[in-house]
Amino acid sequence: MESLSNKKKQLIVKPLNFWERAYLPAIVHGLSITMSHFFKKPVTIQYPDEKREFSENYRGMHSLKRDENGAERCTACGLCALSCPAEAITMTAAERQKGEEHLYREEKYAAVYEINMLRCIFCGLCEEACPKEAIYLDGDIIPSDYLRKDFIYGKDKLVEPPLNQ
Repeated sequence: MESLSNKKKQLIVKPLNFWERAYLPAIVHGLSITMSHFFKKPVTIQYPDEKREFSENYRGMHSLKRDENGAERCTACGLCALSCPAEAITMTAAERQKGEEHLYREEKYAAVYEINMLRCIFCGLCEEACPKEAIYLDGDIIPSDYLRKDFIYGKDKLVEPPLNQ
């Protein structure tokens, strides 16, 4: 009895016929596929000119909301930063100055509020954790950029404009 290692496997090669050697049917088949795609509607969206429609539960860019008086809702409680699994949110709390307290309901506010968009995973936990409903993920697509420092969004990019403007 011969062992398997001693047996040589022989590969049976079937000779190609004339049409297979000419590759003509393969070329015609490839061209027919190309032509069928040529007449279909393109799926590409020309982004700056056309906007894609998103579903209701789309999570876009963060925005810090204002109350009906135009004041920022964020009271710098830090729950959004604590709930963020990627640790993308940093804030510094400050107290209102003497004389400003009567204009605002809360005595604390976020002096510095930053979100590192490169770390953010858009999970929405910051939105759920906020007791004042100050942060929402309802913005547009995050614009692309080349520098890392441009992806750290401060209050200048996050706070929505006042209602009277």
